[in-house]
Amino acid sequence: MAKTAIPKIGAPATRALDNAGITSLAELTSWSESDLLALHGMGPKAVGILRERLGHRLRDLQQL
Repeated sequence: MAKTAIPKIGAPATRALDNAGITSLAELTSWSESDLLALHGMGPKAVGILRERLGHRLRDLQQL
């Protein structure tokens, strides 16, 4: 997957990804949905936007 910018997901969620060192959609494919939701500032709406943008490539869109 080419390096693609993170879509607009809101400032708190964007900061959460920045703090985790995530700078592109491609980096999210190794993260689980539950791991993302555990980040301070990341909520279900932001994860839903990321899921939609990635298709089903989030590792845990099987929701561990």
